[in-house]
Amino acid sequence: YLRDECDEIVELTKSLIEALCAQAEENKAVIMPGYTHLQRAQPVTFGHHMMAYAMMLLRDLDRIKDARKRMNVSPIGCCALAGTTYDTDRYFEAEKLGFDSIVLNSLDGVSDRDFCAELLSAIAILMMHLSRFSEELILWSSWEFKFVQLSDSYTTGSSIMPQKKNPDMAELVRGKTARVYGDLMATLTMLKGLPLAYNKDMQEDKESI
Repeated sequence: YLRDECDEIVELTKSLIEALCAQAEENKAVIMPGYTHLQRAQPVTFGHHMMAYAMMLLRDLDRIKDARKRMNVSPIGCCALAGTTYDTDRYFEAEKLGFDSIVLNSLDGVSDRDFCAELLSAIAILMMHLSRFSEELILWSSWEFKFVQLSDSYTTGSSIMPQKKNPDMAELVRGKTARVYGDLMATLTMLKGLPLAYNKDMQEDKESI
């Protein structure tokens, strides 16, 4: 399940990077103020600003791919905690199920949730980047900045204030980042005091991941 999820997240992130690159190419000569401390500092191009986020997302791709690689080991044969007496070709079964290798220690295979924590960490950093980008979209689309105009498909108006165009999409991305952070912290906290091997606490990983 998580291998498939990683692959889907990678593809979606690639699509976003492509969109950023397209905007960067289209606006490579458009001058805008660059900021430090949210104060105008030096001029940059809009394309250069877009590519900063593309660079962040490229690192996110690497982190998710790395996490996928480390999770792709088969726990088959670990059983409850001490292995199995059945004559099992663990390498054969792992290969047939698309795993790169097998878990080498049965206790570790049963009690490890590194792959959940690592993937959540990578996704949390990805969400942090998306949230920063969303924050800038919110600022830039405001009357105070007026740098960008968001499509009506991703905004809402107001029944009593027709001049308003609310950046709902960006606000939701920014808000849901907190939920991902919470899932990461819940998983790390759940794991921090567990003795080997399996404990029922570990069922809590399913909802978070």
